[in-house]
Amino acid sequence: MHNETRYRPDCKDPLELHFMQIFRRHEGRLYALALKLTKSDAYAQDVIQDVFIKLWEHKEDFGQIRNMEAWLYRLTENRVIDFLRKAAADERLRESIWNAMPVNPDATAAVVEAREYHHILRKAIDRLPPQRKLIYCLNREQGLNYREIAEELKISRHTVKNQLSTALQAIRNFVAKTAGPLTFLCPFFF
Repeated sequence: MHNETRYRPDCKDPLELHFMQIFRRHEGRLYALALKLTKSDAYAQDVIQDVFIKLWEHKEDFGQIRNMEAWLYRLTENRVIDFLRKAAADERLRESIWNAMPVNPDATAAVVEAREYHHILRKAIDRLPPQRKLIYCLNREQGLNYREIAEELKISRHTVKNQLSTALQAIRNFVAKTAGPLTFLCPFFF
C-alpha cells in the first residue's frame, strides 16, 4: 500500500488506489501496443488516455472484470480501430500516418497478408456452431480459463476442453484450406 500512496499521499479512496495500481501495471505495455499500431506517439498517448478514462468510468465494476489485462487490451484494440477508421476518413490524419510509416515494401506486404489472414480466421470462427464459437471467444478473446467458462455456461470443464479442442481443429482446417501460403503467418491465433 505504501507504493500506491507515494504519488498522491492525500489519496484515501480505495477505488482510486486500485485504479492507480492498474494504471501503473498496464500503461507501458498498452502504450507500446498503441504506438506500434498507430505509428504515432501523440495518437498512442490519446488512445491510452481514452482507455484509462473508460476504465475509470467503470471503476465500480473493477471486481466484475475477470481478466483486467484482456479487458484493457481489447479496449485498446477497439480504440485503435476507432482511430484507424477516423484516419481512413480524415485526409490529414491519413497523410500523417503515411509519413510516419517506414518505407519497407516487405512490411506493406506483411500487413496485407496479416489482414487477409485475420479475415480468414474471423470467417473460420464465424462458421463454428454457436456454443463452440462462444466457448472459443470466451477463452481466446476474453481470456477465461476452462473452469471459468464451465461455471459461466453451466457445463463441465471436460465439455469446455472438448469444444475448444474441436473449435481449434475446425479453425485450423478452414484456414489451411482457405489461406494456402498464408498459413505460416500468425500461428499464435491458435
